[in-house]
Amino acid sequence: MDDEMKKIGKQPNNPLHGVTLATIVEQLEGYYGWDVLADKIPIRCFENNPSIKSSLKFLRKTNWARTKVEDLYIRTFCRD
Repeated sequence: MDDEMKKIGKQPNNPLHGVTLATIVEQLEGYYGWDVLADKIPIRCFENNPSIKSSLKFLRKTNWARTKVEDLYIRTFCRD
């Protein structure tokens, strides 16, 4: 039963499994910086006085923006 539960918990086809939104934003900001991030995804939380905290607050409430950020993370860091 334990092996079966372990298989269920793993998601090999989901590159975001186990990655928090905070980690995604921190890594993207560290890699691109706020200016380039705002060019790639033009949302106010990246353009006007950006911070990790304000970005997380916005992205947790706004699914379309979160999807864009997650897609950029996958394209940037999850290459096969």
